[in-house]
Amino acid sequence: MAKRSKTHVKKGDTVEVIAGREKGKRGKILHVLKGENRVIVEKINMMKRHTKASQNNQQGGIIEREGKIHISNVMPVDPISGKPSRVSRKLLEDGTRVRVIQRSGELLDSV
Repeated sequence: MAKRSKTHVKKGDTVEVIAGREKGKRGKILHVLKGENRVIVEKINMMKRHTKASQNNQQGGIIEREGKIHISNVMPVDPISGKPSRVSRKLLEDGTRVRVIQRSGELLDSV
């Protein structure tokens, strides 16, 4: 099994897409797939899925849902300036590690 690296985004973060056809759009991260290096962002990369009627889905039809985006194509939004920014890690006095927005120095994680 490959070693998982830490990601610059977490579930619940507001991010902006910086590459691809959805470039410039913002949304909240619904799910982080660390093994695949992909994220699912709310209302971004919507795709249609044709489903057959089954026990769970009585009607069937076309269902729209969010698709995966590569993690390198999203960047967290700075809560102060509202612009996308890179993330660094900082060790606090009490020994906890937090993510810090580089643009403003604001903490991204709640301590």
